[in-house]
Amino acid sequence: MTDIAVDIIDLTKCYGDFVALKNVSLGIQDNEFFTLLGPSGCGKTTLLRTIAGFEDVSQGAIRLYGEDIAGLPPNKRPVNTVFQQYALFPHMNVTQNVMFGLLRLGQGDATARKRVTEVLELVQLTRFADRLPSQLSGGQQQRVALARALAPNPKVLLLDEPLSALDLKLRQAVRLELKQIQQDTGITFIFVTHDQEEALTMSDRIAVINDGQVQQVGTPREIYEAPQNKFVANFIGETNLIGVTVVDVSGGNATCTLPGGAQFTCPAAMGATAGPGHLSIRPERVAITAPETGVLQGVVARQVYLGTDMHIDITPTGGETITVRLQNSETTHIPGNGELVGLNFEAGSARLLVD
Repeated sequence: MTDIAVDIIDLTKCYGDFVALKNVSLGIQDNEFFTLLGPSGCGKTTLLRTIAGFEDVSQGAIRLYGEDIAGLPPNKRPVNTVFQQYALFPHMNVTQNVMFGLLRLGQGDATARKRVTEVLELVQLTRFADRLPSQLSGGQQQRVALARALAPNPKVLLLDEPLSALDLKLRQAVRLELKQIQQDTGITFIFVTHDQEEALTMSDRIAVINDGQVQQVGTPREIYEAPQNKFVANFIGETNLIGVTVVDVSGGNATCTLPGGAQFTCPAAMGATAGPGHLSIRPERVAITAPETGVLQGVVARQVYLGTDMHIDITPTGGETITVRLQNSETTHIPGNGELVGLNFEAGSARLLVD
């Protein structure tokens, strides 16, 4: 059985009357790249700060490998944090920046230098060891901050949106390096981001957070392919939300009446019930067919060319606009504006959500 590195149990954090986190429970596994994902102000950074010890817990417990750490000050917890702002000492070179914390922990000069050599090699900065922060790119500064945090061999590394200051191309490159470093070190990483693509790319598992509560926990594929509710479906990637009347829910499946009157059966999220509801279907899972063969019929409203993809907006009879994503390399016919078409869904890809 996999060890639990960080066990968060019914955690609540209040600032006066404001509840920033409400009854949050998470089990983060040893050697896992675990991401806290959500919009600004949802509570993800507050949760990270409670693990680090920078914020007190109003209620609940935090256990690190079975030990309750909620009462320990930050310097007594075997965790390190990489922040949005790297806070490197501008007058110290790379080696000195990484070495500083090790000397403060009481390591001898020779031992500390040996460890600095190891972590700079890990983050591919060996040839920059004598440079000042001002002589480094943003991505290199980020790796110095990472090396400094890794140097003391923490049991858990906390990362609070450490890539947000980088431009898109560099961010895409560094996140792959970050995942490789986590795998090489075997340290549990807890990563905070509002960027869905970052979360999907790097994570073993993701906790989607909104309004201080965990909405869903799962692998990137589970979160994307099987969202639990409308917030998760909308926040992770693009989706079409189709209003339906749910006739029956049983055995994990739902029978629904679509706009236009057709009956449709699909998987249902846990907790879904009969009555008004919404299906979630990703744009790439919708196929355009002849009008008479679709489960829905609609009129083409717009086409948007995106290089590799073509997005086509279709307004179905009695419903809201549905977007279809087609790969241009596979597309033989693009229907024109005003053309009546049918729409079909890939088997198992539409899902009834909990509203």
